Amino acid sequence: QLELVESGGGLVDPGGSLRLSCSASISTLDYYAIGWFRQAPGKEREGVACISSSDGSTFYADSVAGRFTISRDNAKNTVYLQMNSLQPEDTAVYYCAGVVGYYFCSGYWGDFRSWGQGTQVTVSS
Repeated sequence: QLELVESGGGLVDPGGSLRLSCSASISTLDYYAIGWFRQAPGKEREGVACISSSDGSTFYADSVAGRFTISRDNAKNTVYLQMNSLQPEDTAVYYCAGVVGYYFCSGYWGDFRSWGQGTQVTVSS
């Protein structure tokens, strides 16, 4: 059973950076594709970044492409989301979730399960 815990959120000025961590309860995280999602108040949850289990390839939503970078350290059972050039519209609760097996990230977000509790990111001056 995969359990995920997000951390690293906080308050940051516009233009600033944060790195979120998604830590897994298992030692076989490389068997999972991991996605990062966010949900702003009054809005639906949206997928923002994904890293494949198949080949380590990545996929980004248009809203974050070029600013966010997803990476994984399987030895530490952790997936990271480096967020640069943050803007107020990036304010949201950020979640990670996983898909077990050989999975290629393609922009379809409906397969993800085992959600963490989320970490709040607030971008404001």
